Amino acid sequence: MQHEIDTEKFGPFGEPMAEAIKTCVHCGFCLAACPTYGQLGQEMDSPRGRIMLMKEVLEGNSDAEGAGVHIDRCLGCLACEPACPSGVQYRELISPYRAVVESGRRRPAAVRLRRWMMSNSVPYPGRFRLAARLGNLTRPLAGLVPNAFRPMLDLLPAKLPAADRLEASYPATGERRARVALLAGCAQQVLAPEINRATIDVLTRNGVEVQIPPEQGCCGALAWHVGDLGRARAFARNNLAAFPEDIDAIITNAAGCGSGLHEYGLMLRGTPEAEQGEHFANRALDVSAFLVRLGLRETPPATGSIKVAYHDACHLANAQGVRQQPRELLEMIPGIGLIELRDPHLCCGSAGSYNIDQPEIAAELGRSKAGAVVESGADIVASGNIGCLTQLKAHLNGAIPVLHTIELLAMAYAGSLRKAPEGFQARV
Repeated sequence: MQHEIDTEKFGPFGEPMAEAIKTCVHCGFCLAACPTYGQLGQEMDSPRGRIMLMKEVLEGNSDAEGAGVHIDRCLGCLACEPACPSGVQYRELISPYRAVVESGRRRPAAVRLRRWMMSNSVPYPGRFRLAARLGNLTRPLAGLVPNAFRPMLDLLPAKLPAADRLEASYPATGERRARVALLAGCAQQVLAPEINRATIDVLTRNGVEVQIPPEQGCCGALAWHVGDLGRARAFARNNLAAFPEDIDAIITNAAGCGSGLHEYGLMLRGTPEAEQGEHFANRALDVSAFLVRLGLRETPPATGSIKVAYHDACHLANAQGVRQQPRELLEMIPGIGLIELRDPHLCCGSAGSYNIDQPEIAAELGRSKAGAVVESGADIVASGNIGCLTQLKAHLNGAIPVLHTIELLAMAYAGSLRKAPEGFQARV
């Protein structure tokens, strides 16, 4: 017996989930855009198939456990949205669905422990640094580590960069043109603190005062994307209180974090902070989009001829609609030749914690993306997300330098952007 979705049962998420399901006409245009369908070739591992599975669960015709294996395989890359002629808002469905069913899921003890470890370490830079150091100490015993925890070890860099303490404020150089607040990120502060330094350098050089709100914390995206609604909302509320109003924009330099901020209205729907969350989301901008809107005050000096491949981070291109701006910034550097990768719409396999939760699929996608970079003949590959950068470094294994877009711009200003010498080994 078929039932309708009881939207009241699912609180503030009921209506948007029902609307997303109703909008889907099952045309199949999403199949070619979906990385997991491309890898697995199963209907239930496509957006169209997952929508049908979620519909059956929400209508009470099926249980979440049966559908779970296929829903868990969804990267949340949102490549299906621009491919959909009907305009299905898949983002209004996948994360809310996980939020309403996760508490009833029965997961193996090792998976529950791994998720607990991640949720209590990664969002806190101090804890994450300690956990990463402890993880590296276990490398000689890697063969004894249970399979559920091996992906966490495999993704850790052999050596962490030194901790970098950020000040609360950085004045603009010369006449002030704007004032912004920077989301410093969590894992990025530990794995690649140089990205924030490059961001601050480029912004201040271009007349932008940069505030680093000391009470800020994790954006909540990692928790939101795995259905941990309570934790995600707690992080969101903290940031609503931490970031000032008297700024021109809230700047992000990690696509996953930016996407998380843009979903604060959805994440907080049905709570007293929902309207404030929408307002916060509307002020959030990726650093590349902000700089293109503001305009560079000075063009970087010319470099030698360098071929740069740009990799679209899914949560920048699909979730935030920021595709052209990073390319425009790179093309402002004299001497840069921009290269497009094959299948640019396909995810690299990082997707937050996906390469830990679904390591086999993530590894296949990572190898494919690394292959596309090598085939391009690029001297450097650039992207705008710490997860993508980590994934690319792991699968390129030192063959080609991997840098954040803003790092290339900062290096060009400093006159240090050069083609890597033969035998270059990237920091992995």
